[in-house]
Amino acid sequence: MGDLMPSCPYPSLELTPDLSLPVPDRDECEALWEKYAMLPNIRAHSRAVADVAMSLARRAEDMGIAPEGTSEKTARAAAMLHDIAKTWTILHGGAHDQLGAAIVREETGNPLLAQAVLFHVYWPWEKGPLAPERAPLRLALLVAYADKRVRHDRLVSLEERFDDLMIRYGDSEEHRASIRLNRERSLLHEAALLERLRLKK
Repeated sequence: MGDLMPSCPYPSLELTPDLSLPVPDRDECEALWEKYAMLPNIRAHSRAVADVAMSLARRAEDMGIAPEGTSEKTARAAAMLHDIAKTWTILHGGAHDQLGAAIVREETGNPLLAQAVLFHVYWPWEKGPLAPERAPLRLALLVAYADKRVRHDRLVSLEERFDDLMIRYGDSEEHRASIRLNRERSLLHEAALLERLRLKK
């Protein structure tokens, strides 16, 4: 990764998924919701995100194009746990993606799931083989896309979701610029994802 993106501070993602590592099922994920006091509205959102992520992963599996580590099972777990740290960060501050990834790594022992939680807000690789449009079915990107298609607990377009994000979080020019950039990149990812899965928008 260092050769591809020498200025990128993030570690390589080119790990080989260890398929022998545990992946929590629905009940186990909900038990973690209880442990970390996930709020009811975040639970509803997480269920909806999991439905979208599982549907996309299932189609990729059925088509025989799912990359190693992307499955209906891993998509469900990663999506159900992507906001596991929301309650803590609402109460105490901090980045829920980073804290959530640490929680998921500690609780499940599965770095692939933790990776999906860590990068569900922002994917830092714009070019090369890790660009979203070149690796649209990677688990972390699949979960990130599913999250961006769900507003609260309702499926919406990316345009609607980012309009909502702009209203809720666009309180400075820096934040607005970040949201606009994320929107542009998400639309590119969506186009590649739908093309790969042979789905219409």
